[in-house]
Amino acid sequence: MLHDLGSRDGDFLQRVRSVRARLLTLAGVAEPEYSAIPIQGSGTFGIEATLGSAIPRGGKLLVGSNGAYGARIAHIARVLGIACEVVEVPESERLPPSALAAALARDPQVSHLAVVHCETSTGLLNDLDALGAVARQYGRRFIVDAMSSFAGVAIDVAATGIDLLITSANKCIEGVPGFAIVLARRAALAEAQGSARSVSLDLTAQLRGLDADGQFRFTPPTHALLACDRALTELLEEGGVAARAARYRKNHDTLAAGMRELGFRSFLPAADQSHIITAYYCPQHPQFSFARFYQALAERGFVIYPGKVSRADCFRIGTIGRIGPEQVRALLTAIREVLAELQLPVPLPMAEAGK
Repeated sequence: MLHDLGSRDGDFLQRVRSVRARLLTLAGVAEPEYSAIPIQGSGTFGIEATLGSAIPRGGKLLVGSNGAYGARIAHIARVLGIACEVVEVPESERLPPSALAAALARDPQVSHLAVVHCETSTGLLNDLDALGAVARQYGRRFIVDAMSSFAGVAIDVAATGIDLLITSANKCIEGVPGFAIVLARRAALAEAQGSARSVSLDLTAQLRGLDADGQFRFTPPTHALLACDRALTELLEEGGVAARAARYRKNHDTLAAGMRELGFRSFLPAADQSHIITAYYCPQHPQFSFARFYQALAERGFVIYPGKVSRADCFRIGTIGRIGPEQVRALLTAIREVLAELQLPVPLPMAEAGK
């Protein structure tokens, strides 16, 4: 990111081409069937661009929701004026293919099915293969929010039948914030030609510009693109998605064992838990304050996440990014120190760690 390239510079355009090609390779797909479309903004910008560009006027969206990010997809659709139905299940449960199949069977107006792969409000990993099979069975387009899983969990886009996958440069790719990435089946965009509900978030127009001269239509996040190009090189050097997923899994396993030893309880059962992020119940103890816990860890150089579970008092710890088990062990040491500082018993009594 210390190198400065103009947005129309030949070297920069070559980097954009490289990034787009390598993203398709990671997904196991290729041109001309699929294309990688970078679009300025956060991952949520990518979600909004996809819904607003790929669902035709008169189309209808079915959203499978088991957390805050599934709910956000439905909210975006409604704000855009897209007809939307939601199959909602508890945040502690995987999306049930049978419920989504039943919804598609009773409503032929539904044209697209959207789900979140890793619901990071809890860390739950939904079964993409099973959900994709439902979309294929009923002939509907399949949209996947893979914001926090792409490049950290193996995803066979073609085999799963994904038509549009949205991710971000700053999660498992280990780049920096600045743009979202949509891996799109070209046919899924072509059938909604002219339906875009935004100018700047028009994926079809963005792809048309990239096809024509390799350029973004509006000022690109040049330095974030350069960082992504380098991050993709580092991903290959690490050994690809399989090697990165193994490191993340080791991070998660180290965290899970250490937190159990300290007495914390995870929100999800191990079978449904991803190695991306884990939600833990806050201790139900008069001495515990999440604000003090958070601040004390931040002062030691560790930043965790507040909870996003609607029906439980939780916090979250991520295990992705440029970290390894040694950093996780250092975090566990810091947590032990903070618990002592807060005068909490270690290990925490399991009955007090959440219900």
